[in-house]
Amino acid sequence: MEEKKTAEVKIEIDEQTSNGIYSNLALITHSESEFVLDFIFFQPQNKKAKVRSRIITSPAHVKRMIGALKENIARYESKFGQIKESAPQTQTPKTEYYN
Repeated sequence: MEEKKTAEVKIEIDEQTSNGIYSNLALITHSESEFVLDFIFFQPQNKKAKVRSRIITSPAHVKRMIGALKENIARYESKFGQIKESAPQTQTPKTEYYN
């Protein structure tokens, strides 16, 4: 039987990136070859929100991410209990990009 070899990858993170960015809204768009995920912090009292981070990635990677998120949600809920979702919005706010 052949043994599977795994490569070790060392991942570095700078201090600013390690602090993270809070997001409570995400806009997702796609083309045939890529997905664009915009992470936004939206304050209800403001009519403008800023994109805090944009990730551009392949459809295959997005599918792997969804699988990883499902697995981690299941682990989280088995440890801390079910995550309660808020009621879905009946009306989606109009979004426009500003430079």
